[in-house]
Amino acid sequence: MPDSRPRLLASDLEGVLVPEIWIAFAEKTGIEQLRLTTRDVADYDLLMQMRLKILKERNLRLRDIQEVIATIAPLPGAVEFVDWVRERTQFVVLSDTFYEFAKPLMAQLGYPTIFCHSLEVDASGSIAGYRLRLDQSKRKAISAFRDLQFQTLAMGDSYNDIAMLERADVGVLFDPPANVIEDHSELPVVRNYSEAQTIIEEWLFDRG
Repeated sequence: MPDSRPRLLASDLEGVLVPEIWIAFAEKTGIEQLRLTTRDVADYDLLMQMRLKILKERNLRLRDIQEVIATIAPLPGAVEFVDWVRERTQFVVLSDTFYEFAKPLMAQLGYPTIFCHSLEVDASGSIAGYRLRLDQSKRKAISAFRDLQFQTLAMGDSYNDIAMLERADVGVLFDPPANVIEDHSELPVVRNYSEAQTIIEEWLFDRG
């Protein structure tokens, strides 16, 4: 029988729709270790603990990161891509960033729905820790959408996206680094929004 479930596309944020926030902050501060992202480190907690340690040692606060975020624009073509997707199907952003970082970026993208995490900020404005919305939240979100009888396509670029890509009906790597491709060669790869649109159109019109 034809698959009559409504379609829902879930996308990662950084590296797919906007530049990597921590890389932009590393370039501003000159702290090379902060260039590491989930493209490089598969263990998200290990990565975040390293970042928090550096922020504490350098007395860098939330406002310092937010000032850099205010200078970040979406990747070229991202706004048009998001508009194109939302004209055709349901769309949600699943990200391991934080609401305290994401708001100005969501404004530039037309305020799509985003599920991400939260920071713990002390009275001085320093980042004391972080709260995951849910462990393995991207994969569990896709599972919940499927339980709600959506057919899902998920798109991401990093190790922290793999679980959601594997759980979705269709999982696509968007312009990933060579190490992620090598470790997950079973997943299709697109390099730009035009290639992504081709796969999305095929998925939308495939009712098999």
